[in-house]
Amino acid sequence: MTKPEIAAYGAWRSPITTNLITSQTIGLGQIWLDGEDIYWSELRPSEKGRNVIVQLKNGQTYDVTLTGYNVRTRVHEYGGASFLVVNGTVYFVNFADQRLYRQSADSAPQAITPEVAKRYADAIFDHQRQRIICVCEDHSVAGQEAVNTVVSIGLTGDSTPQQLVAGNDFYAAPRLSPDGSCLAWLSWNHPNMPWDGTELWVAEVNADGFLGKAEKIAGGIEESIFQPQWSPDGTLYFISDRTGWWNLYRWQNHSVEPLTEIKAEFGKPLWVLGMRTYDFESSDRIICTYTQEGIWHLASLDTKTKQLESLPNPYTDISSLHTAPGKVFLLGGSPTEQTSIVQLDLASQKLEVLRRASDVQIEAGYLSLAQPIAYPTSDGKTAYALFYPPQNQDYTAPDGEKPPLIVKSHGGPTAAAGSSLNFRIQYWTSRGIAVLDVNYGGSTGYGREYRQRLDGQWGIVDVDDCVDGARYLVEKGQVDGNRLAISGGSAGGYTTLCALTFRDTFKAGASHYGVSDLEALARDTHKFESRYLDRLIGKYPEQQQLYQERSPINFTERLASPVIFFQGLEDQVVPPNQTEAMVTALRVKGVPVAYLPFPGEQHGFRQAENIKRSLEGELYFYSRIFGFELADAVEPLPIENF
Repeated sequence: MTKPEIAAYGAWRSPITTNLITSQTIGLGQIWLDGEDIYWSELRPSEKGRNVIVQLKNGQTYDVTLTGYNVRTRVHEYGGASFLVVNGTVYFVNFADQRLYRQSADSAPQAITPEVAKRYADAIFDHQRQRIICVCEDHSVAGQEAVNTVVSIGLTGDSTPQQLVAGNDFYAAPRLSPDGSCLAWLSWNHPNMPWDGTELWVAEVNADGFLGKAEKIAGGIEESIFQPQWSPDGTLYFISDRTGWWNLYRWQNHSVEPLTEIKAEFGKPLWVLGMRTYDFESSDRIICTYTQEGIWHLASLDTKTKQLESLPNPYTDISSLHTAPGKVFLLGGSPTEQTSIVQLDLASQKLEVLRRASDVQIEAGYLSLAQPIAYPTSDGKTAYALFYPPQNQDYTAPDGEKPPLIVKSHGGPTAAAGSSLNFRIQYWTSRGIAVLDVNYGGSTGYGREYRQRLDGQWGIVDVDDCVDGARYLVEKGQVDGNRLAISGGSAGGYTTLCALTFRDTFKAGASHYGVSDLEALARDTHKFESRYLDRLIGKYPEQQQLYQERSPINFTERLASPVIFFQGLEDQVVPPNQTEAMVTALRVKGVPVAYLPFPGEQHGFRQAENIKRSLEGELYFYSRIFGFELADAVEPLPIENF
């Protein structure tokens, strides 16, 4: 065995390159079952971020989506649930025009919705009436907030969508009972987000296809309902956090009954539509997934006895769960396995990987395994994170040297750091840079009380948890306290900028399309998040002073650490003017600053060349700021005031 070479942290040569991450890795999304066939969506950075529907049939995969089409909806801007398949016919939303298309095996896609400024998502098929029912978001009136409804759409393309449900600010998960007699759906209103409080409604479907009187089954301002779904025998099931934890319930005989009562989360924050954490293998058996302490588990639930039985599997991150008799299909990942579409045979317990996010195999000696940690925080609570120490079998650091640390602040902020093998984290660790992926207060997976730690405290609790995590590792002697960086995107970018502005722990930072001006965000952002800050900060403009006090753009005189900014120029969630104002302020002040704008990108980067440039640009930036040599040539970028 070759003796490892001695080299400074950050200067290690790694097989995990940006080309591997962008050209040899895809994003796996929505799964759909149609009889014996399975379909899924793939995000392909190498095709400029195009989303493609893929079919697995008779053991072979085929691209269903034709060149020139991109399967992605913009409902709520974050989208989700952008296609469905019925007896081999595919219905999908095309990104460019947001129209709904029908595509059969022997014909090109045909638009079945009018050419107007409306968006569609989360669709189901009404077999009895030969129509589609889905969420519609109407942007046709300029200067007015978009209007969300539930509509039905005929299949011929020559009819106007018919409104079925209206009056609330938001809708999700319209679901028909097996006999087509009842429709269930979720709704909520400003200022709530779906993880704050939603309502579950049910109405009979009349002979004319419209709905009768609706009845509220569960939910409210302080109860979040997730994934309503009818069982094969016509019983309505759903997930509620009424006990403080998202657990499974059902509605029968006009009453709600719990099926699980454990301190675990069976639900997720509904950032994208169509999320699924359970499905019916039969009327008597649910296959479900839940998370405890940041680890997802797979289980079988007997609907008669309510017995929950673990299903052993190697995955710690599980989502998009679907079932067929005797089979389970899911997205699964682990610290040593990238996300894959997996089939589980329930009788034999045999697992079969149908598609991997990447077929590239990296030797274990180059992979850093996530180490879950818990540590005390400034408010006397406990915060959670995943720590990735540097790891590269070819290198060791000089005696006495400690590695730089990047603290990653996830977006949302109501989201969570996952435990699946992530090459974008291994990109750093295999070069000798440690990473701490923080699940700060407000993250999901730890119950409603933990989520609510961030209520009224955004820019404080999240920042403290990131700072305290870095200090915890410094005190343990695991990282270099003089080479601490923080990096985040979107809401994580806001946490990053707050940490750099209002604290002095971090010596550098990277903001990926991050928020710097809370007032501008409150005024300019899209409908879905336009009242999100009411809970996280306070009502605007009534509490304008709070917004000003927590906006980094107003306190650039306190910011003395170098920052690099990355921004999509078509971002509607965090508009470019937020980043550009911050860059200008730092440029004038004389703080080292770098800025990489990306034309054609929105909120989050999907194009291979931009993902590559942002990763390499951030690495180059840290190498200059922290003073380590790079093992590989990286395209330089200008750092002003340096």
